[in-house]
Amino acid sequence: MLSIPLPNPVLTSLPESRRLILEHVKRQGEADAEAIAGHLGITVSGARQQLIALERDGLLRHQTARLGPGRPKHLYTLTAAGDALFPRAYAELTNELLEYVEDEDPALLERIFDRRGQRRLQRARARAAGLPLPEQVQVVAQILDEDGYLADFERRPDGAFVITEHNCAVLSVAQKYRHACSSELEFLQAALPSAAVTRIAHRLNGGHVCAYLIVPHADAGSGEF
Repeated sequence: MLSIPLPNPVLTSLPESRRLILEHVKRQGEADAEAIAGHLGITVSGARQQLIALERDGLLRHQTARLGPGRPKHLYTLTAAGDALFPRAYAELTNELLEYVEDEDPALLERIFDRRGQRRLQRARARAAGLPLPEQVQVVAQILDEDGYLADFERRPDGAFVITEHNCAVLSVAQKYRHACSSELEFLQAALPSAAVTRIAHRLNGGHVCAYLIVPHADAGSGEF
């Protein structure tokens, strides 16, 4: 059975400020102490103390960058150990089992991904039935977040939406079986039939997130929150 990942106990055991810093860096890709302090509502010196501790623990690393006049800034990113704290829905065992399935019956492997997609789609349709498109987007983003993708969405001034997955909950599977990625796009397209959905950022192509542009069809209307 393909299951929703549980939060990493190391991540949940961290002090709240450090966990929030890691989540912020995960969402942004990189951040400096000033941005982190502003996000958490703490002083810059307080943010630096937390960053030093996280770097000492091997969860963050920094590089120096000059972004304009003044002193260079330290830009913090997650280390592999820090990134590993975020949920992964599938472990090495799942990849091994999928490999056995592919060896025995490649068509069955595709049906497994399709069946997972259909179950997620049924869940999305049940929760979003009858809602206007903006609320459908919100529901789909919530489902992705519940599934471990650290997902959020924004509404652009032109009426389009962007759903961003800051964590790939199936990264180890997606790196080996591209069907996991194509089924993700197909899920979003089927769950939001009154809009055109395209992928505009992809971790497997070098992005630090996966993101999807959602453009309402001309006859759909974008609705209001």
